[in-house]
Amino acid sequence: MTDLSPATQTGHTLPAALAVVTGTKPRPAPLDPPMVPFALTGAAAFAVALLSTWLGGAPDSIVQICLAGLLWGIPGTLTMVVHDRNRKRRRALTHPEFHTTD
Repeated sequence: MTDLSPATQTGHTLPAALAVVTGTKPRPAPLDPPMVPFALTGAAAFAVALLSTWLGGAPDSIVQICLAGLLWGIPGTLTMVVHDRNRKRRRALTHPEFHTTD
C-alpha cells in the first residue's frame, strides 16, 4: 500500500495540501498524566463492587473476581506511585523548558 502513496515516491513533488498532511507538521508530545488517580479509582471501583456483590449475595465466582481485582489494584497503585515519582525527571529530559514547583 505504501507503493501507492505519493509521499513515498521519489522524484515527485507533493502538492501543498498533501505536504501539510504527510509530515511537515511537528509531532505532538505524548501525554504523561499522573497515573496514581487512575490506579486508585480502579482499586476503589473493585472495592465497591466487592462489597456490593458480597452483601448482595452474588455467586462466589463473582465475589472472587472482585477480590482479585482489588488485590491486583494494590501492586498496580504502588507501581504507578513509582512511575509518577519519576515524571519530573522524564519531563526534564524531554522538555528542558518544563519546570515544576514543589
